[in-house]
Amino acid sequence: MKVLVPVKRVVDYNVKIRLKADKSGVDLTNVKMSMNPFDEIAVEEAVRLKEKGIVSEIIVVTIGPDKAQDVLRTAMAVGADRGVLVQTDLPTDLGGVEPLAVAKALQVIIGQENPQLVIMGKQSIDDDSNQTGQMLAAMMGWPQATFASKVEISGADAKNALVTREIDGGLETLEIALPAIVTTDLRLNEPRYAALPNIMKAKQKPLAVMSLADLGIDFAPRLKLVGLEEPPTRSGGIKVESVDALLDKLKNEAKVI
Repeated sequence: MKVLVPVKRVVDYNVKIRLKADKSGVDLTNVKMSMNPFDEIAVEEAVRLKEKGIVSEIIVVTIGPDKAQDVLRTAMAVGADRGVLVQTDLPTDLGGVEPLAVAKALQVIIGQENPQLVIMGKQSIDDDSNQTGQMLAAMMGWPQATFASKVEISGADAKNALVTREIDGGLETLEIALPAIVTTDLRLNEPRYAALPNIMKAKQKPLAVMSLADLGIDFAPRLKLVGLEEPPTRSGGIKVESVDALLDKLKNEAKVI
């Protein structure tokens, strides 16, 4: 079984982001970039399936600048077999490459690679769109299981997968026919750290680079980013002497009761 794992290069989740002076986007100058955390979970799940003998090959795909090769190499150090970079200098967060364009690009690559399963993060932490997986499933005409917290596939020649997903009322288990799209949630697994020998080996693994023209996809944005605003600064808290004083402030100052 072949698995395709789309990944994205985003601002590291530990970094406090800053807006550009004109508030047209996020300032990426000298900012640490890393793989989207939900995509790390997707890569880990694919590697675990490979370790069980269910998956024979893992292909990781990303869209972005030449520097985005680093997230592909990271995925290959964890256990992916090869990578594909769709190179573009367009922004990949807000106001740039949109989820619909990503889904169309992945549709073309799926047609070339013919995987039996696509595992991807449910969303990226830069735009939080949570759309690509669903759009891709619709365009491919494949079953989908979103927000997966458990994935079970029995054997490399399995026709179906059992996916447990988190919903408001608890857990829901779906049986989906393969090929299918699965998007990962936080509690699916805990991604491993790549060992140094594997990081060195990853540099020798094949990585194909293609352009937008190779895919024949129109990446022109259909949405216009008007502007970004930082959240208002929170004022400091105060102490009150009694419950009556607290109620008075909630009623007359905060006006929440």
